[in-house]
Amino acid sequence: MQNEALNRTQLLFGEAGVAALQKAKVIIFGIGGVGSWCAESLVRTGIQHITLVDGDRIAASNINRQLHATTATVGQVKVSAMRDRLLLINPDADVQALHDIFDRENSERYNLDEYDYIVDAIDSLQAKAFLIEKGSMSRGVFVSSMGAALKVDPTRVRVADFWDVQGCPLGSRLRKLLRKQGAQVGHFQCVYSDEVLPNLVSSPEVPQTLDTADGTWNTKKVSTNGSIVHITAIFGFTLAGLIVKNIYERIHQTKN
Repeated sequence: MQNEALNRTQLLFGEAGVAALQKAKVIIFGIGGVGSWCAESLVRTGIQHITLVDGDRIAASNINRQLHATTATVGQVKVSAMRDRLLLINPDADVQALHDIFDRENSERYNLDEYDYIVDAIDSLQAKAFLIEKGSMSRGVFVSSMGAALKVDPTRVRVADFWDVQGCPLGSRLRKLLRKQGAQVGHFQCVYSDEVLPNLVSSPEVPQTLDTADGTWNTKKVSTNGSIVHITAIFGFTLAGLIVKNIYERIHQTKN
């Protein structure tokens, strides 16, 4: 079944390319509106070794944009729900689900050099900055999502080096914070958009159904802003596409 499921991928990538996809190890930090779509895209394409890291549970407010969020999954741990879905796509996949929040305090639990690809799809400013610092200096390929909220125009989604991102408030805040901290940060690709729309109603409080791995309320969100699925999905698919493109080009350059 799995050989047949990857027929179209193999036509494009060849046997060596599919083998490279299946061998690659990916870790995704943040399995929400961006990270959930990234994970699904990678596994459908042929990635078999994937680690999911997120400290939240699914809330009803996630249903409008997060892949694993349905009326049936509200209250479930996000990484567990996502793992269940990915195993329906490929039962042979090695999917590690870590109900955890990556930050400075617990970063020693993670050896980022174990991974070929590291995906940043988290929205806590301090944690994101720290992951950028560590991920961009690791041995693997690091890619990051800037802010996907307050946008509706899919044609304005772009990819650029982190230091060249323009018109994204989150990118600007991150660069300012990292410079202030004197962090050593390498070059890496980001998905971003320069569109910034206003919230048209007052921002609701973060639902109290979201908890962290130790049972305390998660209060580390950057902010609560309006966001919709076609933008968050494009961000997630683009992150996955950067990884898949890198594997494709690496295999074919090697062959040439």
